[in-house]
Amino acid sequence: MQATITLLPGDGIGPEIMAEAERLLHALTHLTGHVFQTHRRLIGGAAIDAVGQALPGNTLASCRQSDAVLLGAVGGPKWDDPEASIRPEQGLLQLRQQLGLYANLRPVKPHPSLFEHSPLRSERLAGVDLVVVRELTGGLYFGRKIALQDMAEDVCRYSREEIERVVRQAARLARSRRSRLTLVDKANVLATSRLWRRVTQEVVRAEFPDLELEILLVDAAAMHLLSRPADFDVIVTENLFGDILTDEAAMLAGSMGLLPSASLGDSGPGLYEPIHGSAPDLAGRDCANPFAMLLSVAMMLEHSLGLVDEARLVESAVHACITAGQTTADLGGPMGTREAASAVLERIGETVVGRRKPAPARPIEPAVAVST
Repeated sequence: MQATITLLPGDGIGPEIMAEAERLLHALTHLTGHVFQTHRRLIGGAAIDAVGQALPGNTLASCRQSDAVLLGAVGGPKWDDPEASIRPEQGLLQLRQQLGLYANLRPVKPHPSLFEHSPLRSERLAGVDLVVVRELTGGLYFGRKIALQDMAEDVCRYSREEIERVVRQAARLARSRRSRLTLVDKANVLATSRLWRRVTQEVVRAEFPDLELEILLVDAAAMHLLSRPADFDVIVTENLFGDILTDEAAMLAGSMGLLPSASLGDSGPGLYEPIHGSAPDLAGRDCANPFAMLLSVAMMLEHSLGLVDEARLVESAVHACITAGQTTADLGGPMGTREAASAVLERIGETVVGRRKPAPARPIEPAVAVST
């Protein structure tokens, strides 16, 4: 197949991990014959410095014309003024909104070799395999804002349509997994949460009666993510709660350098990115963990390009490297960014070449004379 992918390296360690993602795509082209045409564009702080905009017009146009978008990270101390009229994060928020990417999927499945890196006891991590589906284009982040000298206001607004579409995404995902869906809200206080609860119950009852629906207040969910994480399958929630809970869930894996994400809509390209941020203190030191970026490529292969076998190939190679200790320092390994990514590419190559080897010829059985 042929696919067009827009690469948005961004800021901090973004360019370094994006370089490894691009190497992975080149390797897959060589090994599988799929052609990935890539275009690099500016976003975030790098775009502000270059053209004075966090999301330049040519970046948005390129993304719209692509089959998928890969993002490194945005932000850093250089642009870390909350009073600034233009900030790197605005570019990402605008991109999500302009592309209609309302559902953010963040899988969390701790690797047994890394249980000791999590603050939780190993027995609580056994069997953890969950996905948080966060609504991405509504709520407080996009509501009306007022900022005065001694007063500020952020409006949280949701419509039935916004809730229905992300609940359907989460419910379809749950149906393909273990058929358990958890809604997280704050319905005892917030009117928007009461709408979320009512609409979710209606959608599940009418369209997904086979699912087991659990409803938790956000404060209880925050506790249960630590006390019984293996009980969760798919969690769906609004924008702010999802932002907070996904970072908490990341700690189950032992490192944010392991966690990819996908932002999806009803049509058009999906956006794929690691959740760890720009980590400016690590930039330029060849020590950033590339695995979350490579796993984001795997999610892109599966969800936007339909290349499920290739996605599993990448995931298996990353997991094999973790098991073998071929990791960066955040996971206790001795490797730098490029070396760790090279180990993944080497394992992918070995697997593909191994699959191509012809089966050994069976020995010819001597003829047996049969008397009649």
